[in-house]
Amino acid sequence: MIESIWLIPALPLASAILLMVAGGSLPRSLIAASGVGSVGLAALCVLATAMAWQDNPVASVVPLWTWMEVGDFSAAVSFHLDGLTLVMMSVITGVGFFIHLYSAEFMEDDASYSRYFAYLNLFVAAMLILVMADNLLLLYLGWEGVGVCSYLLVGFWYQDPANGAAARKAFVVTRVGDAVMALGLFLLFRELGTLNIQAMAELAPQRWESGNPMAVLATALLLGGAVGKSAQLPLHTWLPDAMAGPTPVSALIHAATMVTAGVYLVARTHDLFLLAPPTLLAVALIGLFTLLLAAFTALNQHDIKRILAYSTISQIGYMFLALGVGAWASGIFHLMTHAFFKALLFLAAGAVIHCLHHEHNIFRMGGLRTRLPIVFWSFLIGSAALAALPFTSGFFSKDQIVLAAFLLPGIGPWLWAGALLGAFLTALYSFRLVFIVFFGEAQTEPDRTPGWRMGGPLAVLCFFSLVGGWIALPLAEVFPAVGDEHPSALITWISIGIPLLGLLLAYLIFMGKQLSAQGLVQSRWGQRLQEFWYSGWRMDDLYDTLWVGPYKILTRLLRSEPVDLVYNAIVQINVFLHQQFSDSQTGRMRWYATAMVAGMILLLGLILGAG
Repeated sequence: MIESIWLIPALPLASAILLMVAGGSLPRSLIAASGVGSVGLAALCVLATAMAWQDNPVASVVPLWTWMEVGDFSAAVSFHLDGLTLVMMSVITGVGFFIHLYSAEFMEDDASYSRYFAYLNLFVAAMLILVMADNLLLLYLGWEGVGVCSYLLVGFWYQDPANGAAARKAFVVTRVGDAVMALGLFLLFRELGTLNIQAMAELAPQRWESGNPMAVLATALLLGGAVGKSAQLPLHTWLPDAMAGPTPVSALIHAATMVTAGVYLVARTHDLFLLAPPTLLAVALIGLFTLLLAAFTALNQHDIKRILAYSTISQIGYMFLALGVGAWASGIFHLMTHAFFKALLFLAAGAVIHCLHHEHNIFRMGGLRTRLPIVFWSFLIGSAALAALPFTSGFFSKDQIVLAAFLLPGIGPWLWAGALLGAFLTALYSFRLVFIVFFGEAQTEPDRTPGWRMGGPLAVLCFFSLVGGWIALPLAEVFPAVGDEHPSALITWISIGIPLLGLLLAYLIFMGKQLSAQGLVQSRWGQRLQEFWYSGWRMDDLYDTLWVGPYKILTRLLRSEPVDLVYNAIVQINVFLHQQFSDSQTGRMRWYATAMVAGMILLLGLILGAG
């Protein structure tokens, strides 16, 4: 089965091509069967591959063909299989299948049903190529593929100009990181002579010592690409606007595909990052600052999907923090558990929106606990896992990251304190969302209830959000061994208790009403701070001032640039000649005959004169 792993990305890719070519003539049942079934078959292939791999759990390469060969450079289409690849493929196809199944009902009234599943299948295929590639060039192909698909899916309802603007923003901002990453690939090939990931892992320690400037520069460029794709500071602003796409698309981007690509890139190239301690420190600090910025912002949002979007940015920050402190396996562990509970939360939010006349404002909801019980329990379990409450999947993975941060020499306690503040805020905004949407007085009555294609995936994801923390990942042979050192019992209990304090505060403010924050919120400084956090710390305003505004001014100036006068003159001359020749067409035969004779006399004169 291992030799046939090429089927895993080929199945959704074939479905995407079929739906692009013939989707318009297929009935909706066949469109859904192709779109959902291809990912389901890919998930079964992953399961079969994992079972075969367990018999001989060693890294292997499955070559297909030589992609290109120029001089000393060659790149093959070949796939690398190890524990990390299996984890990523399982998350992409497993969680992706339930998102596809949910989509079959959520999007069934949309006129572009086949186009939706074609884009969604292509998205999954590109992400699979990314995580299965054994060289950075093929990885980059999948990397750009998910970027294109995100543009198509975020702007899926392109008739609304706001959706097109959100898609363009996602595409342009992530292209910044992609360009930086491309420079990193050029530098790595120049220095190491290859882009094969395993070959680089062997050559880099031979060429570079720890802290070598070239190693630091190369990994910093790779980090630039990771920051863009995984929506970390300073390239995170595209992700909240990406909520313009259909809700299942948001679940796929946030849980199983695009935003995890940057985390995977750093983890896959960890041998290079271990030679660049300054870059690793930058990874940890970027993760810490991002998780705090996003948590404060999520606490002040009103749109249910934007709250979850900022929570994704924050949770990816925890993964970056884990990678930066050397807790590689913990970062991938949190990637997996996050896929479970974030897909659950987005699909539950989609069910709320679907049943409440497409309402997004949480303050226009309320009282849904009894009206949508399946959705309520899904949200409650997903929020508990997001807040890392004990015995949920998020508790096991996030707790490992927080404790690993404390053990980092030097600034470890500061990283630990920042991570705990983020955990407190996460519990606070998560249960603020639960208490406002599902308790209290109903503001909007639902007009439908989810069917089995929406309710089934919610039930399965609820199960994995609870027990996913008990899954043992096959990562021991992929990453360096971690020491047996553990923080003191006091540090451990504090780490466990902080999210519970956040839950208690959320209950006292938003549910029990024993505490009120109105005085603080309505004060002058409270209003300014709330507005500042609500705007995402004004990062978009900063970029508009630094880049977007000057660019628009420049385009207005260049709209009438002098070089255009030459081309405009050519156009005007042709327009004038066209008008003159058109006027000569009078329809009078005598005039035509005279013109023909005059032309023949002129032509004969030229020929005789030349002779």
